[in-house]
Amino acid sequence: MEQLDQQQLTVTKDWWKESAADVPRLITETPGPRSKEMHTRAARYMKGLSSQVKLFPVCFEEGYGVTLTDVDGNRYLDFSSGIYVTSLGHCHPKISEAIAYWAKKLMNAHDFTTPVKEKLLEKMADVLPGNLNAIQLYSDGASAVEAAIRAARAITGKHEFISGYRDFHGKSMAAVSCAQMIRGDVFSYGPTRAPGFYMVPRPDPYRPLWTKADGTIDTDKYIAFYDQFITESTVGNVAAFVLEPAQGWAGSIFPPDDFFPKLKAFCEKKKILLFDDEVLAGMGRTGEYLCMNHWDVQPDIVTLGKSFGNGFPVTAMVLKEEYGEALESISASSSYGGNPMACAAALASIEVIEEEGLLENVRTVGAAIMKRLERMKEAHPIIGDVKGKGFLLGIELVKDKTTKEPFAEAGTLVYQKAFQRGLAWIPAGHILRMSPPLIMDEAYAMKGIDMIEDAITDVEKQFGYL
Repeated sequence: MEQLDQQQLTVTKDWWKESAADVPRLITETPGPRSKEMHTRAARYMKGLSSQVKLFPVCFEEGYGVTLTDVDGNRYLDFSSGIYVTSLGHCHPKISEAIAYWAKKLMNAHDFTTPVKEKLLEKMADVLPGNLNAIQLYSDGASAVEAAIRAARAITGKHEFISGYRDFHGKSMAAVSCAQMIRGDVFSYGPTRAPGFYMVPRPDPYRPLWTKADGTIDTDKYIAFYDQFITESTVGNVAAFVLEPAQGWAGSIFPPDDFFPKLKAFCEKKKILLFDDEVLAGMGRTGEYLCMNHWDVQPDIVTLGKSFGNGFPVTAMVLKEEYGEALESISASSSYGGNPMACAAALASIEVIEEEGLLENVRTVGAAIMKRLERMKEAHPIIGDVKGKGFLLGIELVKDKTTKEPFAEAGTLVYQKAFQRGLAWIPAGHILRMSPPLIMDEAYAMKGIDMIEDAITDVEKQFGYL
């Protein structure tokens, strides 16, 4: 059929390199005069901007591959992927063509089956582990998370949920109730969380709450605390643990390798579901389709998003096959979820990961980046810790390596100084976050790290460390 053939466009692996040859290319100060002018005009109407925009109000006009170009003609190396979204490169030709084809043929048919949806569902069942094959599609991460919470209640007949300190799951009512409610001095999501939602500490190897005699983190004590917490703080009706496999907003924080296997065993013993929110970390960002695959743990519920459609709004909730009937009782469909353009974007994205060997690229280049970051940690007095798997990476800045006091002021300045050098990336307080497109090779990755290290050196001099 013609409509399926449209998605067989094959693109050479290096499709983006010619456009990136001169990056970074800075022809004005940054942000430039046109960016400042346009941002000022837009800010009269657009409110609630993110911290990255407030700290560096540039106006982007074009993106291609691993580069972004602003309205002043300055070209930046992208270390953000549109904040974990355009993971296969801006305007990947195959994905753009797939979306354009369906935009001209059939834009929406509610939740009726379409040829491209049927093919996407089969592909998802093929690449996801085990029997994760009961699927519903949405247009944003929070909607998928909300639906998954309703599904967990339908599956278990229970109503309570436990999530982890500094996790992030979206900005709607149940999703924000699984997250920190206050940011700085502002009750961003308050004034209170929904009834039946609780938070517990989760393991951070650099800042452990419980340690063994040798000083290493003790994950058994975290699990023991969860057991006690359920007895003392809940009413004994916990439907699911809702957790990011690796924390994105919190600063690319990965738990010890033994944590999720132990938590899965604990959940099975307690008849609690494990809800793995992979909206940020999934679809190749850590070198696996699911970040949870690193620990050979199969969750009961998964949510996917962000890079799932490489920038086109498409997300998914996926359950184990035996739980699929629960979706019949929660009115799971949505107006925009699974529209043909969205399905085309998601299907083409998975095909690109396969055709271009991007999981292996992420593992190989990510390992090289981590080696470089470890050397930087030894060389720089304000780098307390480096962390990451694949292309989900972080650098934690501290005022003193012994006290580990967070150095948020340095984080802001490093972010701005690297951006001024031509690196588009993500701030996170005292933890610098890096999420390059999965197509990036080692040479361009090291070019980005060079800009970050130069910015760190400048800030160390400014604060008198050098």
